[in-house]
Amino acid sequence: MPDNDPCDLLKGTPGYEYCVRDNSGSGSGSDGPPGIGGGGGGITDGASDHVQELANSLIKKIIDLVAPKDTWAPESSDNWLYQQFLWLGQHLAVAIFVCVVVVCALTAWQGAPRLKQMGASTGWTLAAVACMASVPGAVMLLNKAVSGAFTAAFNSNESTLFTVIRDDLQHGADAGNPLAILLIISALVVALAFAALVFMTRQLGILAFVCIAPLVLASLARGGDTSAVKAWAMRLLGLMLAPFALLLISPFVEFAHGSLVVDTVLLIAADVLMLRMIFHGVPYFGPKVAGAARALVESRTSNPLARAVVRAGAPEFYEQENTPRGPRTVDTPRRAMSQDRGVLYAAYGIKQDKRPGRLTDESAVANAQRDATEGGARRAQISAARRQARTAGQSPTPTPSPAPRPTPRPTTNQPSNP
Repeated sequence: MPDNDPCDLLKGTPGYEYCVRDNSGSGSGSDGPPGIGGGGGGITDGASDHVQELANSLIKKIIDLVAPKDTWAPESSDNWLYQQFLWLGQHLAVAIFVCVVVVCALTAWQGAPRLKQMGASTGWTLAAVACMASVPGAVMLLNKAVSGAFTAAFNSNESTLFTVIRDDLQHGADAGNPLAILLIISALVVALAFAALVFMTRQLGILAFVCIAPLVLASLARGGDTSAVKAWAMRLLGLMLAPFALLLISPFVEFAHGSLVVDTVLLIAADVLMLRMIFHGVPYFGPKVAGAARALVESRTSNPLARAVVRAGAPEFYEQENTPRGPRTVDTPRRAMSQDRGVLYAAYGIKQDKRPGRLTDESAVANAQRDATEGGARRAQISAARRQARTAGQSPTPTPSPAPRPTPRPTTNQPSNP
């Protein structure tokens, strides 16, 4: 009686072709039944190939998002969007130069100081106009250098993070463990989400700072005040060099080699660093964006590990003045932009009144609640110290005790002579 083909039970389903292909000899081997554990091309090997392809595609997307080769910013001064700001910046610089020349002509009787001012304004105006046209090209070259350096640091040889993950998926000690594979794939997906957030914030920030470059450089025409240019350059460089924060996990890559679980821990640490990149590297809106990401994660999960990760990446903060203890304080986006605008106005010679800051309503409520719950003991300690200091300050000075009086010496009665 001929044996029935077990694949006949799968006719009409997508698995029928895989079953027939495995039983045809490509999946048979000497160590097990056909299609299971046999030579290359079996069902298990196919699943392993799919996992490897998925991991490779996720890693490639993460690299492209964290340090992309191209930016949204204009690559040359011929870009239509950049030309609008370039026209405005050039005309603004020329207008400032004309005003300086007129002022120097009206006060020419002062002699050498005015000639020196007019010469400085002439030189800085020419330098500013020349730099305006070169900013997009310089940013493009710097971005390509950052992208190449990041790729070399994380995906170039056997000692980099993503190459170690690829190798561990094939030859790691837990490469055949479905739970370990699920953990590493899940960690890659989460890292992809944070990388997408980093990509959006960095690209928008770089685009904005490149576009306002002509307006900032035009402030040099007044006489060479570089305070606004320095502030602009520091924020732009912070945005562009932010991916190098992930280099902090590079020394630990060698310890993770051979275990997918340890690779997952390193990816979680990378997620924390990416949130920190947004918190510290994105000007004005960085703390807001990182805090929104933390609130989103905390509202979607009750896992304490996930909440601890986002809290490490986006710590608690208040939004104005620094306090010696408790959560840090940062400026609101409007106040941060107002302070930088004041620096730019000062470079133009315009004085801006500095208004004292105060906590926002939400931060004030949070501060009051924290003081009510945690500040009782501290207030009691401060009050006790104040009372002790007040008592010590008001205590009367001790008066010297009077010297003891000398005790009279007793006299002996001598008998009188008859």
